[in-house]
Amino acid sequence: MQSMWIEPVLAVLFGYMLGAIPFGLLLTRLTGAGDLRAIGSGNIGATNVLRTGKKSIAALTLLLDIGKGAVAVLIVAAVEDGLGVLAGMGAFLGHLYPIWLKFSGGKGVATLLGIVTALDPILGLVFAATWLVALALFRFSSVSGMLASLSVPIAAVITSHYSWIPMFVGFALLVIWKHRANIERLLAGEEPKVGAS
Repeated sequence: MQSMWIEPVLAVLFGYMLGAIPFGLLLTRLTGAGDLRAIGSGNIGATNVLRTGKKSIAALTLLLDIGKGAVAVLIVAAVEDGLGVLAGMGAFLGHLYPIWLKFSGGKGVATLLGIVTALDPILGLVFAATWLVALALFRFSSVSGMLASLSVPIAAVITSHYSWIPMFVGFALLVIWKHRANIERLLAGEEPKVGAS
């Protein structure tokens, strides 16, 4: 009975450790941009890296944050079919609450894109399309990220991935929770737009 829990727990832990790697923070330090947590919003994600003026580092951060979510799912799924989703959960929580940063991490949008795409490329396409269209329309990174996250459980209903819906709803709610300061700024008309000085 006890051995039944070993592989699922290891899948979650592997995903968590991978998701907890703060690529944005590491890259900005390595490139001499300082402590990312003391810049802009203080977030460790690609949008805040962009505020350092290093566009290439911001793009790399985005790719690595997407990649760690996808890699966590794909590696574990290759080892044990059916456990990739648990690794994805671990990676998402690791990014949001990394032990190395006293559980104060990113907002999870890019990592969630990687997880969703690895689980089902169609859902990933819906996520990415929603993200990009919302960003083009509103030019608020926070709005596009939240809308993209909310699109996933809806797309899961349409594509009949019913067992994943509770998890995707939970992910979307966590993304919104992590954006609560952005929501306050949006309501106050103080949220900066992407590309604004």
